[in-house]
Amino acid sequence: MIYYVDANALRAGNGSKEAPFKLINDAAKIAVAGDEIVVADGIYREYVDPVNAGREDARITYRSENPLGAVITGGEVIKNWQQYQKDVWVCRVPNSLFNGYNPYTIFVYGDWYFAKADKHIGCVYVNDKALYEASSLEDVIKAEIYPCSWVPEESKYKWYTTQDEETDETIIYANFNGKNPNEENVEINVRRRCFFPTKTGVNYITVTGFNINKAATNWAPPAAFQEGMIGPHWSKGWIIEDCEISNSKCAGISLGKYLDPENDHYFTYKYFKSPTQMERDAVCRGQYHGWLKENIGGHIIRRNNIHHCEQGGIIGRMGGVFSLIEDNHIHHINNMMELGGAEIAGIKMHAAIDVVMRRNYIHHCTMGIWCDWEAQGTRITQNLLHDNQKPAFSERLKGGMMSQDLFVEVSHGPTLVDNNILLSEVSMRLATQSVAMVHNLICGSISCVGAGTTWRYTPYHMPHRTEVMGFMTILHGDDRFYNNIFVQKWDSADVEIPNDNRDFIEIENRVAGTGVFDGFPNEKEWLDQFDFTKPANMAELEPVHFGYLPVWTEGNAYLNGAKACCKEVNAFVNDAADIKVELVEKDGSLYLDTNIYDVIGEFENRMVNSDILGNAFEPQQRFESADGTEIIFDKDYFDEHRGAKVIPGPLADKKDLCKPVYTF
Repeated sequence: MIYYVDANALRAGNGSKEAPFKLINDAAKIAVAGDEIVVADGIYREYVDPVNAGREDARITYRSENPLGAVITGGEVIKNWQQYQKDVWVCRVPNSLFNGYNPYTIFVYGDWYFAKADKHIGCVYVNDKALYEASSLEDVIKAEIYPCSWVPEESKYKWYTTQDEETDETIIYANFNGKNPNEENVEINVRRRCFFPTKTGVNYITVTGFNINKAATNWAPPAAFQEGMIGPHWSKGWIIEDCEISNSKCAGISLGKYLDPENDHYFTYKYFKSPTQMERDAVCRGQYHGWLKENIGGHIIRRNNIHHCEQGGIIGRMGGVFSLIEDNHIHHINNMMELGGAEIAGIKMHAAIDVVMRRNYIHHCTMGIWCDWEAQGTRITQNLLHDNQKPAFSERLKGGMMSQDLFVEVSHGPTLVDNNILLSEVSMRLATQSVAMVHNLICGSISCVGAGTTWRYTPYHMPHRTEVMGFMTILHGDDRFYNNIFVQKWDSADVEIPNDNRDFIEIENRVAGTGVFDGFPNEKEWLDQFDFTKPANMAELEPVHFGYLPVWTEGNAYLNGAKACCKEVNAFVNDAADIKVELVEKDGSLYLDTNIYDVIGEFENRMVNSDILGNAFEPQQRFESADGTEIIFDKDYFDEHRGAKVIPGPLADKKDLCKPVYTF
């Protein structure tokens, strides 16, 4: 059955082509497996709540008739602005508009939120740009630049809200900097979500081609209910594709956790257990609530343009397992710097078990990709990341996050990072173990090596499953670096970063290369600690059991001052050449402008495969594909074949430089 929806229809019909529904949600109430909902161009100011599940062989498909022509928004237009004082205007909104959930009385807050909790989940937008929330009417009138913003001039557009309890109205003051809001497109967000089933288990839904924006989402930490503007809500087999997703107060797409009332923001409201303990509880309770490969995950998120969300582009805890995230453009995440906490990134995934993130273009985010806990079987491949760092002119937000292209945290692996182009000041933050980096171009440093994990015992799982195999603290090491190119593109001086949560200064490395692993053993040194000629002594071996694991480094190139690990095998080092690595835009495409392949010349190393990488230490799982098959790294960033001459870096041949690394 095909149902038709048209917001511009004369009146609501029966869903036929001749008499379409006016609301998408009318179709969502009745669509069953195999049905398709075709949505005409128009603006749909509604919350779509799918009721029925599709099947793997008979999906329920929601399709915008023309790409991005159908807009699902959480916003409402406001045209009753009155001039209050010069550029400041005021409006009154009846609270009945919010249907019992008023975004202008609820603050962004929850577990792992570190910034001051003084920002509402509500927001004001002028011509699709969010205004900055002020803490007083006086600040709205002053309209001063907010020093933490990545876009300072935009931060002079401000708003402030208060409640009139006598009239039951929300009052909003806003400074539009000379614009008349009644002549511009001014909206406020009024709905909590845009396309998100209320109940769990609504499986096999496809959403294709929609513009989805302006939802009043709240903070989505890992042990709590994780909402987004759009998401499957603890279901299986969704496809979200070819959509534009923007201006969520917090998360754009959620692949996250269901509501568990006994463990929802537990630390925030009860304090008794640490938030880390509540995450361990969440993993175990999740298995009781159906967290199995047969029930959850396996989603496809592809070809979406995700931008200007203030917590994350894609977030998720447990619900995104076994998923494919590919060909997305994720950019300008958390640039307002109004929100701060440990869940902010272009992609922030807890328990990304067997998740593949490939061919994504991620830039101008506080963080690019953050894999936190259980990045087991996660593969990050063929992605382009740059400018995921705070601009030099902006001040640091107290409670805000550090910046890097990739962050892998307190995981036991195996986590595979291959054929990526990483151009930000910090390429990798490795507060973790069991990561393999193969054939990447890395222009930033590797930070947090051997640190940043404290006493957090985190789970590891049966290979390619969600069932928990065990828990262990992070020993550090068990990392592999093969055939990468390291370039010292940025200043190499260490950086001091205040840790607001623990009130001390962290010293972060800015020297590119694997030299930060000089204090780690290689495989032989590690094995020599065990004497297999006599019975094992538990007490004697305790320091070994809690010491660093070995690190493998081979076939890497180090340029422009990047430092090689002292135990590197077959390294290429050149500090004399003047190295250039830049992105150049031409005719709607980005090209890599570099001389690194001229400098490397004839240097080569062996082909790498799963057997060379071996097993991650705790789960004893091989660095392999999600289906258990071997990976041979004979394809490059462009899927071009690597022949007998294997050079380091993401390109198989210098001639590949003529190809665009990204096309808009």
